[in-house]
Amino acid sequence: MALIENWLPPSREHWEFLTSIWQFFPIITLVQWTLDWYPSGKTSINSRFNIPGKIAWAGMEAPGFLTLLYIMFTLPQQQGIQKLPQANWVMATLFTIHYIYRALLCPILNPTMSPIHPLVFTLALLFQLCNATCIGGWLAAYGPVTPADWAGRVLWIEVGMMIFAAGLVGNIYHDDELREIRRAAARNIKRREEAQGEKKNEGGKAKSVDKVYMMPQNGLFTWILYPHYLCEWVEWCGFWMIGGLGCVPVRIFVINEIATMTPRAVQGKRWYTERFGREKVGGRKAVIPGII
Repeated sequence: MALIENWLPPSREHWEFLTSIWQFFPIITLVQWTLDWYPSGKTSINSRFNIPGKIAWAGMEAPGFLTLLYIMFTLPQQQGIQKLPQANWVMATLFTIHYIYRALLCPILNPTMSPIHPLVFTLALLFQLCNATCIGGWLAAYGPVTPADWAGRVLWIEVGMMIFAAGLVGNIYHDDELREIRRAAARNIKRREEAQGEKKNEGGKAKSVDKVYMMPQNGLFTWILYPHYLCEWVEWCGFWMIGGLGCVPVRIFVINEIATMTPRAVQGKRWYTERFGREKVGGRKAVIPGII
């Protein structure tokens, strides 16, 4: 049963239309280079419309992998495909693993998450839905649908999976370096409270570590300020390698991710410089060592 006729799951005509316009997303991201306004994360703002960080994050990220899985389980039947090749399910599984970590585990693991403005929430949600529909349509019916379509690609798939795994591990490691800053701050606050016999602040609430920031030091943070972005790009390049250079939806996804995350990283470097000073930031680049 289709949730939205011809769109979810998509007909071939609608899938081709969405994929063709999705490739122009980088044009929209040009606006990001002109703005420092990004009401999320460390640059979150005070607004009556803000959504609590953990709820917003899960709500805008989880629909991506849920949409892809829905398409994988419904579209083949509609198109008369009895069984998809194993490689299709490998790609769907990797996509799901990434977003289970990103959408569901991160809000649990993160000690705190800054509130997110509804505009960021809406745009991120639309990104997830469009991206998952394009990739899901390719995997479920409009890309390779027989083992013969994957013939001779075993090595590419294996190498791509290793690259994806390396990127995922790097992503998790550097995310945890950022989480450790908050955890360490919380431990320090607790020790001070215990030493002073204070358990609550003047307002009667536990002291917060929401806005505690430090310069991360370990791993690739030695050379860049957003290594978790770089590692995510490595993940999706490995994912693209699995699908093949001719996998248009994943190619578009990789380009779109880089297009929207690069200006965010450059903006973030300006934030670090303003907060900690040029001397503290040193020679670190934003997201690509020695380049950007």
